[in-house]
Amino acid sequence: MTDALISRRSILQSAGVVAAATVLPSRASAEIEPQFPRKKRALRIAHMTDIHVQPERSAALGWERCLEHAQGQRDKPDIIFTGGDLIMDALVADEARVKAQWDIFNRVLKRNIEVPVEHCLGNHDVWGWGARSTFRSASRFGKVFALDALELEKPYRSFDRAGWHFIVLDSTAPLSGNGYTAKLDSVQFEWLQDDLAKVGTKTPVFVLSHIPILSACAFYHGDNEKSGQWRVPGAWMHLDSRRIKDLFNRYPNVKVCVSGHIHLVDRVNYCGVTYTCRGAVSAGWWGGDFQETKCGYSLIDLYNDGTFFTRYVTYGWKPCESV
Repeated sequence: MTDALISRRSILQSAGVVAAATVLPSRASAEIEPQFPRKKRALRIAHMTDIHVQPERSAALGWERCLEHAQGQRDKPDIIFTGGDLIMDALVADEARVKAQWDIFNRVLKRNIEVPVEHCLGNHDVWGWGARSTFRSASRFGKVFALDALELEKPYRSFDRAGWHFIVLDSTAPLSGNGYTAKLDSVQFEWLQDDLAKVGTKTPVFVLSHIPILSACAFYHGDNEKSGQWRVPGAWMHLDSRRIKDLFNRYPNVKVCVSGHIHLVDRVNYCGVTYTCRGAVSAGWWGGDFQETKCGYSLIDLYNDGTFFTRYVTYGWKPCESV
């Protein structure tokens, strides 16, 4: 149930040109791989978060390379989970710009996908919340645009697969003015309570959110100590983390909560639950590394006994490719 960072030589073909890339992990971003006894794996997930697709910086090519790399693994993933912030930004962009970003995201995905995909919404996927007075009257204002683009009925849901129960949360809640914060509204929290009650305490549970419920790397996302006290904004970690934690305490089968948003990799074990933030496909928004984290995705193995194993995988994207 511990983590490892892997990178290998990847042969990627684009526009008829074959390029090989070897990426060495830095000590700061490396995760430690355990030596497991042999056990039966139920599912392998490729978790791809904070893709931030845009017309600029060759983001479409980077997104394509990530998909090629993950599905080109010798031991391939069974399913892909996207973790939110799939497009660069819809918070303050006009409708044409938002549509262009979603068109790129879907075009690349549909052309390169070989396995099922489950989507999670991020804050940057929400249209117009950064400029409400400008966009609030539009028919696809808010999360409607993203739900239509991803062919989803709701921004949160649950499903069962390979002996595990999966819960996809919607982390992004509106502020009274412009912007957003991280929490579940009362309707979604009641749904979460009911969903866990239906599952009971035996089936292992995997929770996917965009914004971390609990995070260590959120402390390093900005100059959070400059006031002389540690301050983590409500937009960077769930404000209702305590309430969610108390709910999870009633269900020992809640095993792991996977998030993105911070573009860094961490792992927090608290009250029997592992909370882990999983870097970013785009790293520094396609401009290179973000702090210690390179462009990458995670391979997450789930086992029949309720254990799991995560690895952060770099796929060789270089800043010079985004010029």
